[in-house]
Amino acid sequence: VETSWQSTKTTQAIIDFVKNEGFRSVRIPVAWVMGHLTDSNAMTIDAEWMKRVKEIVNYCISDSLYVIINDHWDGGWIEEQGFSSSSTSYSPVDEATIVDKADRLKKLWTNIAAAFKDYGDHLLFAGLNEPFQNYTLFNGRQQTLTPILERYNQAFVDAVRATGGNNEKRVLVVQGPGTSISSTYSNFDLPTDSQNGKLMVEIHYYEPWDFCGGNTTKLWSDMTYLQTQFQKMKTKFVDTGIPVIIGEYGAQWQENSSSHNSAIESWYKAVNQNAIDDGMVPFAWDVNACTWPSFSILNRSDLTVWNTPAMQGITNGVKAASWPE
Repeated sequence: VETSWQSTKTTQAIIDFVKNEGFRSVRIPVAWVMGHLTDSNAMTIDAEWMKRVKEIVNYCISDSLYVIINDHWDGGWIEEQGFSSSSTSYSPVDEATIVDKADRLKKLWTNIAAAFKDYGDHLLFAGLNEPFQNYTLFNGRQQTLTPILERYNQAFVDAVRATGGNNEKRVLVVQGPGTSISSTYSNFDLPTDSQNGKLMVEIHYYEPWDFCGGNTTKLWSDMTYLQTQFQKMKTKFVDTGIPVIIGEYGAQWQENSSSHNSAIESWYKAVNQNAIDDGMVPFAWDVNACTWPSFSILNRSDLTVWNTPAMQGITNGVKAASWPE
């Protein structure tokens, strides 16, 4: 449901505000399987839900923004249950389950892609969100499970390309294992594609978690670790002609204090500056919950900047950065 996490429905005015703040791309997390299928066997999407998703995509495109839609968590039907048959203790899936999940993913993306096949190049598709999202369940197992993920990524690419129209050459985004930089660098390979140069890799960045998750510290200073991690993506992918997006990044704003505000501003600046310097496109995670602690930056209900330190960091990071030649 659009208002599951927060109560403000997306409008053209909100997207206009996002653009006016300097953002050039929007990532729309979409659930399809959670209550929006009219036929689960054929993975047919409810017409009203598809209409609403199209409305929001159209808001973005009318502002000349690039926009990504994905299959986001969605009850874990594939991101969790495609890798473990139990949600409470890890239990490997069998071959029949993998085949079934890949087939259902193909059907789902066939239906999504068919609905958008005449849209232009400002629309991108991302097959999943965060494979192995149950971190406790899959901790230490990402290398073992990556071959299964690669089968799902291949099913996504094959499904979209087969629908024709502009989908034959649309840019598609595939997720690394756990969207973890380290695992993606060490274990991940792209699916095959009928098009050259039309695949992007997605990773997420919430590191260090004790700062970003607001668990134990309100300060951050480890620039070296961030730069080392981002360089991994540059070396393996960007330098070889494969674009990378940081599909989500964020650090919780925990309190309005000078020391913490300075740390938040510095972290957001560092992420944006180093991502762009390394040829990656960063997407801030924003949940429109304007109370502490929160990942939110913009207040959608009154069209204002709520998290000024983060927004200042983003602005300064982009200004200081330069895309690699």
